[in-house]
Amino acid sequence: MGANTSQVSDLSDNPSLRTLVGTESISENDPFWNQLISFTFISPTSSGDSKLLEEAVIPLAKTLIENNPRSGNFGALVRIFLGRTKELKVSTECQDQLFIWQAHNALFMIRCLLKVFIREMSEEELHLQFSYQERAPGSCAETGSEDLLEELLSNLIHLIVEVPLLDITYSILFEAVTTLLVFFSYQLFNKDILRDGLIYQHIMKGRCLSLTSRLVKTLLYNFIRQEKCPPPATHIFEQKAEGGLLYGLASGVASGLWSVFTLGGAGNKAGVDQEHNPLPLSNQSLLLLLVLANLTDGPDWPNPYRQAITCFRNTQDTSSMSAEQPHTFQINFNSLYTALCEQQRSDQATLLLYTLLHQNANMRTYMLSRTDMDNLVLPILEILYHVENRNSHHVYMALIILLILTEDDAFNRSVHEVELKNITWYTERTLTEISLGSLLILVVIRTIQFNMTRTRDKYLHTNCLAALANMSAQFRCLHQYAAQRIISLFALLSKKHNKVLEQATQSLRGRQGDDTALPDYALLP
Repeated sequence: MGANTSQVSDLSDNPSLRTLVGTESISENDPFWNQLISFTFISPTSSGDSKLLEEAVIPLAKTLIENNPRSGNFGALVRIFLGRTKELKVSTECQDQLFIWQAHNALFMIRCLLKVFIREMSEEELHLQFSYQERAPGSCAETGSEDLLEELLSNLIHLIVEVPLLDITYSILFEAVTTLLVFFSYQLFNKDILRDGLIYQHIMKGRCLSLTSRLVKTLLYNFIRQEKCPPPATHIFEQKAEGGLLYGLASGVASGLWSVFTLGGAGNKAGVDQEHNPLPLSNQSLLLLLVLANLTDGPDWPNPYRQAITCFRNTQDTSSMSAEQPHTFQINFNSLYTALCEQQRSDQATLLLYTLLHQNANMRTYMLSRTDMDNLVLPILEILYHVENRNSHHVYMALIILLILTEDDAFNRSVHEVELKNITWYTERTLTEISLGSLLILVVIRTIQFNMTRTRDKYLHTNCLAALANMSAQFRCLHQYAAQRIISLFALLSKKHNKVLEQATQSLRGRQGDDTALPDYALLP
């Protein structure tokens, strides 16, 4: 059993896993559990490795589904994990890496099993898989009546908000966030919006409710910190004479059980994965935050997580908190703004930016007051410029962000005061010097022309024109090339847009009808 597993397919034959999913009930006090969760592996951070894992776990999970009503071993595994979460904060302070390592492994196994469970059964059936643990020998009588599913959800949130982010806790925090995402994946298998499900009820109304603002704040800070995944542990847990429950990387009872994700490449593959996805905790935290923010309101209660996202304030705001906003909190707006500027290459970061601009008045006011708006606007323009390489949702969000920004007159004036040099990604023409406002208009025009020749999306077309109309009062400030492109665009647009065109043309010619304000080159087709 100490031999390394070299192929993913070998997981189904591993003796420890066969015991876990078998018919025999295993007491929570049995040394088996310490042996089971004492394995070393590199967690998969790529979709390819995750798919290999899921395919290997499916037959094991299906066997457990069949046998768990008699064995209660899944509930016992959950209780083993919960017993360790109570000491995680202390273990972190004491640098007890072994304790954290085993707790992480237990949660990792739970998450892998849950992913299959959720695909195979309803929430009611899943709840039964948790409750079967009461029949297992060694179950704690005093807690047997508790809802183990709610206990797990609550403990995961407590773990996320209370355990500090360090190298030794990175993996278990990643697993906690990912496991919550797995729970929410039930919506993927249902056409109707889930409001009555157990998971929804626990998250929105149960014991988790009191942690709403702390959870949202922690997930935001995980996104802000952009911590890279630490390198695999280089230390070896040495065998101890007393107890014999510490195992080396090569000689442990279950050592190498999950190291199949290196696929024979040892440390090399981990490095490649980190290059493609160097911020797994940051990315997963952002995804969980967006899922929470977009849960629908209940019939008699609003979504508390959306409330928290829409009303949080800057740490420099010294005004008193309103009692009407029970889930509000404070966060460093400058740090959040910087992270948003740096991460717009991902559509989930763009969705967060849209959410904050659209729903959080405090954050919108702060963004519009920045004197370095080019740091935020340029990544958005680059998304639209490479429209053919982006998914439609990313393009729509980027465009709506521009639409929101251009509704502010101060923004429309200020972008023409920001001078840019050598925009290398704009390849139609060499732009050695141009204002941010002129570049914005050039990119919107290019998006319109791309849409006219390719996608023919009326929604995209209308919103591009609306952004141009919002900025029309400042057309007299345009770079010559931008003014020429606008005139060329006018010749292509249909008569139904006459009102917009008349407004834009009037601005180009001068607000008082002064024809001399329109440069000669702008009359070119």
